[in-house]
Amino acid sequence: MKKIVPEKLVAGDEVRIVAPARGLKLIGQDSRAQALKIFAEMGLKVTFGKNTTDENFDMMGSSSIEKRIADIHEAFADPKVKAVFTVIGGSNSNQLLPYLDYELIRNNPKIFCGFSDITALLNAIYAQTGLVTFSGPHFSSLGMIKGCEYTIENLKKMIIGEGKNEIKPSPEWSDDLWFLDQEKRSFIKNEGWWVIRSGSAEGKIIGGNLGTFDLLLGTPYRPVFEADTILFIEDCFTSGGDAGAFERNLQALMYQEDFKNVRALVIGRFQKASEVSREKLEFILDKPQLKNLPIIANVDFGHTTPLLTLPIGGSARITPRNEIFVQI
Repeated sequence: MKKIVPEKLVAGDEVRIVAPARGLKLIGQDSRAQALKIFAEMGLKVTFGKNTTDENFDMMGSSSIEKRIADIHEAFADPKVKAVFTVIGGSNSNQLLPYLDYELIRNNPKIFCGFSDITALLNAIYAQTGLVTFSGPHFSSLGMIKGCEYTIENLKKMIIGEGKNEIKPSPEWSDDLWFLDQEKRSFIKNEGWWVIRSGSAEGKIIGGNLGTFDLLLGTPYRPVFEADTILFIEDCFTSGGDAGAFERNLQALMYQEDFKNVRALVIGRFQKASEVSREKLEFILDKPQLKNLPIIANVDFGHTTPLLTLPIGGSARITPRNEIFVQI
């Protein structure tokens, strides 16, 4: 399938916010205001899908499948909308996959960005249409007043800039409940990447949240690991992402016939509650299927902050000096 690269954003462009999983009701007014401020500073206008509002959400914090689909379709069909960002993640984006109009999306390509549970949509859209999508911040992620500079800088490189990036470790990171108290924050000095195994590789970027990606196994919504695939994966403690869950979810991927086409593994930073030390991760990764792969971990994506923006369907290059370059 031919790769489709969405157009970059320019000043004055409209960004539509949709809620494929949970909605705006979770997001405090201060975080909403800050996110709107960040988009405005990038010169972008923000509008919201009809069903992202605080009302009419069910017991799972979502609107109906029909309403969620309607907002996504409306965003892609509207020629004024140049990018689509998700409100936040959740647990049920995969409910939408059979109902998406992939022909509509293919014929109206635009930036689609989110992470976590949104991994299901990012990869399904790429698998079904060839459209490069973006594993990056939600609308809510940009509601962080402190410690968001790295997230914003790397997002802009992908959706406004040249669409290429030499990834560098962030100076510091956080795993606190920042949305509860924007002033009382806890930051940790970044020790840098864990180079589990050096090497060189180049290939197509596939992945996202590991537990969510595994929901696509055996379906037409899981992208094929084509020759020369670079797998970017992360896991979330709140959805069971401790060391044991990570190990078995990764094993499920390694059972796939086309896993032989994976040329390198890049792993996002684990949350503190996951209790995945470097020593434990090295033990987990000591598997025959991985023995020849370059592996770099503790990279700035996943459920800690700040966050990289990674193009699903784009390309990555890892050098023998353990440098990582990505581009659309």
